[in-house]
Formats: sequence, structure tokens, C-alpha cells
Amino acid sequence: MGGWVEYAQDIQQAGADALELNIYWIPTDPELSGAEVEAQYLEILKQVKAQVTIPVAVKLSPFFSNTANMAKRLCEAGADALVLFNRFYQPDIDIEALEVRPQLLLSTPQALRLPLHWIGILYGRIPADLAATSGIHNAQDVVRGLMAGAAVTQIVAALLRHGIDHLRSIERDLENWLAEHEYASVSQLRGTMSQQNCPDPSQFERVQYMKTLQTYHPFWLTHEENVKGHV
Repeated sequence: MGGWVEYAQDIQQAGADALELNIYWIPTDPELSGAEVEAQYLEILKQVKAQVTIPVAVKLSPFFSNTANMAKRLCEAGADALVLFNRFYQPDIDIEALEVRPQLLLSTPQALRLPLHWIGILYGRIPADLAATSGIHNAQDVVRGLMAGAAVTQIVAALLRHGIDHLRSIERDLENWLAEHEYASVSQLRGTMSQQNCPDPSQFERVQYMKTLQTYHPFWLTHEENVKGHV
């Protein structure tokens, strides 16, 4: 635990306005219970909060058995913000060299669905700010994150692909979108499509599973219908 506290103090003394605890931990011990894993997260946060005065955010794994409960407990332990979610990179296997190798796969816009889901659920239910990370590639993705309830959105993969100037394009497109849809500010947009505020809150729960399946149309069936329509 000492390393977390020492680095946190150093970062604050260097002049940081806030701190993110990126707890990148993949438990592999089958004897380690889920409760013990959660306790480690909480203990790290408590020790850091006891030694720094700047706001502290916790970057979460998406693999807790009850993300909502863990979010609540982190807030009770002092988290000022939660970052959803940490991307755990899985190794690949080289079948010729017989080696397990790391492989970096940048996120795609589809990766936004998971943080979007949970931010929408948690918005208005916990006191901490929420940050959306993974899958933010353009202004439309930023709008989706804000509508779900994110206070900020984090962008990495899009900048690695397109360069740092891509930020200017996103900012310009976001300003244009807000003006076209008559939003006076980002704060007016935030949380408008969260579970608490959206027209159909059940879409964030199991009922969306069946509705989602019903929206899928196999290519062969769609192609067949198109052929019939032209006969």
C-alpha cells in the first residue's frame, strides 16, 4: 500500500489539481474471494485519501459482481469521481513461436457501450462525478457520454490514430451539435438520457436484451427481402 500513498503525495506536491487511482489488478488466485478484491480497492482509496487533499478519482474494473454497490461503497470511502471503465488488455498466443505475447488493440466506438450503460445507471444515484473512458472517438460519442451522465469524457485511441489536432475537430463538432440542437451548455445536456431521465428506463435493464435481439436482421434474410421487392 505504501507505494500508492507515496506516489499520491508526490503527485500532489508536484502541483496536480486531482488524482486518478488506476487500479489495474487482475486477481488470479482462486482462493481470493470477490469480497477480498473489493476490500483492496477500498483500502487503497482510504489510505490515499487520508494523505492528500486534492480530489481523487478511482478507475474501475467492469468485472465486479455488483458494480452499483461497489460504486456506492467507493463514494462512502471518499472517492470524488469514478472513471468507467479500465480496459484490461489480454495477451495473444503466437502458435508458431509458441509464445504468449502482449498485443495492443486500440478501442473502437463500440467499446463505449459498457461505460455508457453503467454511467446511465449510476447518474443521480451516487454523489461522485462520473467519467466515461474507452470508445470516445468523435463528437457524437462525447454527446452520448454526456447524455448518459458523464461529467467528462476521456480520449486516447482516436488521438493515437489521428493525432492531437483531432481534439480541435471534436470540440468544433461538439459546439456545432449543441448549437444545432439548441443546447445552451454542456451542463444542460448532462444526464438527459440517464436511466432516471430517459423516456424508457427499462432499456438499461434486462428488457433491452429481447428488444435488442429483435432489432437484428440477418444479411441473408435482408438480401432475400430486397430481391423479392424488386421482382
